[in-house]
Amino acid sequence: MQHLLGIEDLSADDIRNILDRAAYYAKALEGGKWDHKTLDDKIIITLFFEPSTRTLISFDIAAKRLGANVVNWQVENSAMRKDESFLDTILTLNQMRPDAIIIRHVEFGAPNFVATRVDCPVINGGDSWREHPTQALLDALTMEREIGKLEDLTVAICGDVAHSRVANSNAILLKKMGANVRIVAPEFLMPEKFAVEGLETFTSLEEGLPGADAVMLLRIQKERMEAGQIPDDAAYHNEFGLTLEQLNLAGPKAFVMHPGPMNRGVEISDELAEDPERSLIARQVANGIPTRMAVLDMLIGG
Repeated sequence: MQHLLGIEDLSADDIRNILDRAAYYAKALEGGKWDHKTLDDKIIITLFFEPSTRTLISFDIAAKRLGANVVNWQVENSAMRKDESFLDTILTLNQMRPDAIIIRHVEFGAPNFVATRVDCPVINGGDSWREHPTQALLDALTMEREIGKLEDLTVAICGDVAHSRVANSNAILLKKMGANVRIVAPEFLMPEKFAVEGLETFTSLEEGLPGADAVMLLRIQKERMEAGQIPDDAAYHNEFGLTLEQLNLAGPKAFVMHPGPMNRGVEISDELAEDPERSLIARQVANGIPTRMAVLDMLIGG
């Protein structure tokens, strides 16, 4: 790989190679033994134009676990506050010769644009509602580690699918790896066009959950929709919020997942979010670090 801009660009073999490397790092982190100097003397710039906790910090930790130096660029303290253009910012940073750039941006395709203007690998940390490739990879690693496989799994992706880059990347990855993907959303949050073909669609949990191995919930992204487009939080929770009882519609061994941040009491109940047996949410966060270690190693490692 030269860049990681989206799951759509990867073959099934590419995905398998990343997941295998991520699984290696997951076990290495548990045992405390890996090469801490894999990225020694490498400099990585993170450019996040949107707020982030999980993605930004886990990339930072992943890079430092491998020995890299990380520069966290902040728009608030940059020359863009003096009306410097996005392009000139990117060209300026490129002249500083970073070894990789990780970018999150509100504009559709911004990481792809950056990749054409710099001389180092670019990693997409999420752009608009197009793609979030490392989230899909860490979700896949979590499912493989907890369920044992991706092929022939049935995964229900539920909630605000229309505005979700996570849904897009997960749907593409899961289909490439032989899983069955269901989209479960109210009609006003169902996208007009899907990122991949062959998805089943449902407009109620009662119809979409039975037989699912994993239920992946999505946050309502109010910042990406018009005011008044959704009912109030309580009304949404009554119709589409997932509880332990509703998860059991999928089956007694079905897991719940969520990329975060969670809106407790909206798309998920407190009880289910913290269920030690049925919730994989904390494990998703933990698996973000070995997954991003794998991506960084494969793109800029020696």
